[in-house]
Amino acid sequence: MKPDITNKEDIRAVVYEFYDRIKSDPVVGIFFTKVVAINWEAHLPTMCAFWENVLFYTGDYEGNPLDTHRKIHLQHRTKPEHFSRWLELFGKTIDTHFSGPNADKMKYRAKAIAAVMQQKI
Repeated sequence: MKPDITNKEDIRAVVYEFYDRIKSDPVVGIFFTKVVAINWEAHLPTMCAFWENVLFYTGDYEGNPLDTHRKIHLQHRTKPEHFSRWLELFGKTIDTHFSGPNADKMKYRAKAIAAVMQQKI
């Protein structure tokens, strides 16, 4: 049986592996390699802080993901299939290493966030 996500190190493992996968993905990789010039040294810790806040209510994340994704959408239109693929890769990354209430919560929250983004973009 796989362990659940219980700490910052677990979230870091998910985030770093997920973005390694996504950069080379034929469906959504373009957003991370061509559409936006991403400073990975800043982006990855920010995403870790975001998910730590989502799961453990740390209060360590400051940002506006909706505004950021609206700007990306203006540069290269995001479509439902982009969100579906993002969610698929995210879920697979979590499921590769973790199982349990927090792993399920992380996947559920990702789906909820994607739904809101699609609706408000």
